[in-house]
Amino acid sequence: MEYEGAVYRPPSEARSLIVQVTIGCAHNTCTFCNMYIDKQFRIRALDDILADLESEARQSYAPFVERVFLADGDALVMRTEQLLAILSAVYRLFPHIARVSLYGTAGDVLRKSDEELRQLRAAGLELIYLGAESGDDEILRSVRKDTTSREMVAAAKRLHDSGMQCSVTLISGLGGKEKITAHARASAELISCMRPLYVSFLTLQLAPGTPLYEDVMAGRFHRITTEDSVREMEEFLSHVDAPGSIFRMNHASNCFTLAGTLNKDIPALLRVLQEVKSGERFSRRMGAREIL
Repeated sequence: MEYEGAVYRPPSEARSLIVQVTIGCAHNTCTFCNMYIDKQFRIRALDDILADLESEARQSYAPFVERVFLADGDALVMRTEQLLAILSAVYRLFPHIARVSLYGTAGDVLRKSDEELRQLRAAGLELIYLGAESGDDEILRSVRKDTTSREMVAAAKRLHDSGMQCSVTLISGLGGKEKITAHARASAELISCMRPLYVSFLTLQLAPGTPLYEDVMAGRFHRITTEDSVREMEEFLSHVDAPGSIFRMNHASNCFTLAGTLNKDIPALLRVLQEVKSGERFSRRMGAREIL
């Protein structure tokens, strides 16, 4: 398998075969993200992707491949006929495949027709990872996300109607100290409308060279503390209404761990937050009091 540069995948795809079908991210202007700043976006040649799959299938472990993740940043931007060819090859070459997934954006979903989405689902594309980041449109504009909460809700509905599932990621601390409540409540409203299969929170991590990092250094953006993050999660969990959505806050970036199913586990999750506030429960990752 050929890879170019650093390759990122969701934590739940740790055991998946990663197939790089695009290089970088077609958007690549989010002020908090440094994942693809060293890459010039392009779509790989279909023949090269298919050759990678053929090569991988010849390896002795090929029969044990059960999941495939199509990277990089937003593989759903590819033309539908290209994705259909890749899906066909995946299911032909790996007989025990249980799931194929990829990163996408709301815009990627909305640019495809209902028929295209149904074709992709019928061909075996099951799960789309959507980086919503926040439900607050002001925050989304400030970080140059180039999408709106309304578009994300519309994209989730289109996916549900086609039979595909979505996994939505939010970023704790993205609104800074000034917008803890607004970020939490708008994100809760977003998830209540989207009703994704999975919803997870990462915690904002900033790298030198990103515009938001420079805002922090200049005092224009104020990072949240661990206590702020607890309050943000309390606000989110107290306002979200998404029965059956599997909730996770267990990424390496998080200061504390939460896991459960909405809405039935919300009381238990809130009790965990109370324990975190009282100092009775801390992740070994917690360390410093300020989230960097």
